[in-house]
Amino acid sequence: MALTREEREQFLAEPHIAALAVDAGADRAPLTVPIWYQYAPGGDVWIMTGLDSRKYQLIKAAGRFALMVDRLEPTIRYVSVEGPVVETVTATEEDLREISARYLPADKVDGYVAFASAEHGDQVIVRMRPERWVSSDLGTV
Repeated sequence: MALTREEREQFLAEPHIAALAVDAGADRAPLTVPIWYQYAPGGDVWIMTGLDSRKYQLIKAAGRFALMVDRLEPTIRYVSVEGPVVETVTATEEDLREISARYLPADKVDGYVAFASAEHGDQVIVRMRPERWVSSDLGTV
């Protein structure tokens, strides 16, 4: 059964690991990789990625990407959202801290932020405006 707008937005706002998909060009399947993301109902989705990463280069070329999140319990549910890139900005340590706190226990955030700041190189925030949604709750199987 398809989710209502409120249900799908709330589900996307939960801290799931997303599968990001972006066009990878002629004779290639889309690049599909796991990624952390941030979303609040009614707003834009944002991801953080390396400025020099293949993922960012493909997003920049395509001008759009898709995210899919799912769960198996208490029911099988998924939400997929696709849309255009509406903004790309240089990521800050505050951005890194925000997205890390979404996924990591509080006592692990500082260590991860220090590691990522030292090891991941220049990062960008890419904002996507949700344009097309596909969602379903399949119930229990």
